[in-house]
Amino acid sequence: MSATPQPYRRRRRTTRFLATAAGVATIGALVAALPASAGESTKKPGHQRPSRYQDVQLLSFNDLHGNLEPPAGSSGRVTENQADGTTKTIDAGGVEYLATHLRQAREGSKANGYSVTAAGGDMVGASPLISGLFHDEPTIEALNKLDLDVTSVGNHEFDEGAKELGRLQNGGCHPTDGCYVAGKKFKGADFPYLTANVLDEKTKKPILKPYWVWKKNGVKVGFIGVTLEDTPGVVSAEGVKGLKFKDEVETINKYAKELEKQGVKSVVALIHEGGQPASASYNYDCDSPGGGDGISGPIVDIAKNVTPKVDALVTGHTHAAYACTIDDPSGKPRTVTSAASFGRLYTDTTLTYDRWTGDIARTAVASANHVVTRDVAKAPDMTELVTKWNTLAAPIGNKPIGYISGDISNAGTESPIGDLIADAQLAYGKELDPGTDLALMNPGGIRAPLTYAAKGSEGDGVVTYAEGFTVQPFANTVNLQDFTGAQLVQVLKEQVTGVNATSTKVLQISSGLTYTLDLTKSGADRVVTGSVKLNGTAIDPAATYRVATNSFLAGGGDGFTTLGQGTNDLVGDDDLAALEKYLLANSSAANPIAPPAANRITVVQ
Repeated sequence: MSATPQPYRRRRRTTRFLATAAGVATIGALVAALPASAGESTKKPGHQRPSRYQDVQLLSFNDLHGNLEPPAGSSGRVTENQADGTTKTIDAGGVEYLATHLRQAREGSKANGYSVTAAGGDMVGASPLISGLFHDEPTIEALNKLDLDVTSVGNHEFDEGAKELGRLQNGGCHPTDGCYVAGKKFKGADFPYLTANVLDEKTKKPILKPYWVWKKNGVKVGFIGVTLEDTPGVVSAEGVKGLKFKDEVETINKYAKELEKQGVKSVVALIHEGGQPASASYNYDCDSPGGGDGISGPIVDIAKNVTPKVDALVTGHTHAAYACTIDDPSGKPRTVTSAASFGRLYTDTTLTYDRWTGDIARTAVASANHVVTRDVAKAPDMTELVTKWNTLAAPIGNKPIGYISGDISNAGTESPIGDLIADAQLAYGKELDPGTDLALMNPGGIRAPLTYAAKGSEGDGVVTYAEGFTVQPFANTVNLQDFTGAQLVQVLKEQVTGVNATSTKVLQISSGLTYTLDLTKSGADRVVTGSVKLNGTAIDPAATYRVATNSFLAGGGDGFTTLGQGTNDLVGDDDLAALEKYLLANSSAANPIAPPAANRITVVQ
């Protein structure tokens, strides 16, 4: 077993001075006052009482997305900085290994059993076949076995709507598919889903609990859960129908006050919104430039404005890895963490609880991300769970739907898998209407690459239905709409303007459509208007073009509002069926599909 470098850990200044009999302690005095083992009890002859300071272990992860089996390809690796300045990649993830790592972390903790496990949302949704085929019941079962204590709700928990989220919480068989195991009713989550900022438009109340309090031997830590306010912009309209999403900061601050009134002064916010560190390495020190300067994105403003009553922020959504500090509104550093995605990492944070004040002494907070390596023993109960659901899924999942000659990557501004999907949707669109001109695919709807040797038992190059499902799990339909050439160019400009001005969501395009994306320019000028061509001919602003998209984009999702203005709508089959049909028609064992060149968009940097 290869040695893993010691994860970076840091000590931080306190956020509040603690009153003592002699007055107010200085920072140095407070640090000196902390016992060598904050979890030990102070013993005196004849009796024993808890020490003033108690370490609480907070284990956390986020964006699991139903990845019970080890993710394939780049989705199943993490990058690690080495002491000599180089990097290496490590295979990571898989719930059988995640369970072992979490259990070992709890057993090895100096917190003496004061351990709580929390998550930052998107536990389900966009899941591989083993979970997605069964409406993510397998993942909820796995999370129960992992002893997850609490999680916030992510945007993907709304993929099937609030009613289905309620079923995952409370149990019961699926309203259409019924029970998957004869005589066994799905019992739901043993842990609370928290939705403090997601309100029912009619009642004006959170659809699930806004917060939850963990308690042990007088130690109390409150958890407030919120999802990103922009969830309606990244989820289908049907999934969030009847819901109102409130501002994250205002909501957290509101419930932090409520918890304080209840005597809970130690608070952790579980926020399904995140940022991007300056490095892709999971152990990058994003504090090295000073105070969180190594991270950018929405979480920075959120962290700077969330009340100092909150002691730590567990985040998600961006699938990035970081363990940073960002100053709170009072100027004091506060821990902000994210554990990448797909169960490849977990975060271990030590919160030192002061029994005298009921608050966290932030001086002693330490946090680090750890790799869920695959060189440990698999947890037998998770192996049993994975085997059970794989057996149920096998008749559908093992069906071959195509052949490829190499890995078809999901990386890059224009990805090979994006080109393949767009081509499949164009071909399917032409079946529905021979006048279909082009297809556009949102990158967020592509969840994984196609890997040449994904499973040794299936034969290299074989694409199974399960693998296709992992790539496109949303069950969107392929829709046809008419747009003018001017509207089509506007759609391309919406990749780099409006809500996408900073994220740059580049649509994947079908064969025949070409243009130049000049990233040295700003705003809409990044799309070089005169460069937009279809089959070598410049787009005519006044002409009408028939465009295939998925139903999410056809509703104006991901900030592409112009795509919600198409005319002459025609709704087809689901997008995975289109990909399956394309692969079956254009590949065989003797003539597999080669990875597309991804050369339709000329990127100037």
